[in-house]
Amino acid sequence: MSETNKATVRAFYEALNDRRFDDLAQYCHPDFVFHHQVDTPHPGVAGFRASEEKNFAAYDDWQMPLIDMIAEGDQVAAYLVFEGIHARDWAGIPASGCKLRFSLFMKLTLKDGLIIEKRAHFDRADIRAQLTD
Repeated sequence: MSETNKATVRAFYEALNDRRFDDLAQYCHPDFVFHHQVDTPHPGVAGFRASEEKNFAAYDDWQMPLIDMIAEGDQVAAYLVFEGIHARDWAGIPASGCKLRFSLFMKLTLKDGLIIEKRAHFDRADIRAQLTD
């Protein structure tokens, strides 16, 4: 089960990195919920997509490679690194032209072979500091 779940997560992130946003739904359960912060749920793939497209639109040359994964049962932990050039407004911060690089830890839960929950963990203060220093 763990290897199958890792393959699903890997395919999900490949679609995201290839900007194939329309393909994301095939990896997600109908009851999918994305949390970009602890108490900020975005229900459904459409909520996740809207959140991510808005973020990625602010950066040129962005990439978010999957560096490592660990799986146990129905849960997969994924470690990624985001890189991009801050070319447009993001979260009220005007375009800075700065190169942004930060790590992300994702905890994904699968049900029936599909991602039902995705929780993102990253240092928002580090991101802001990189864009405003």
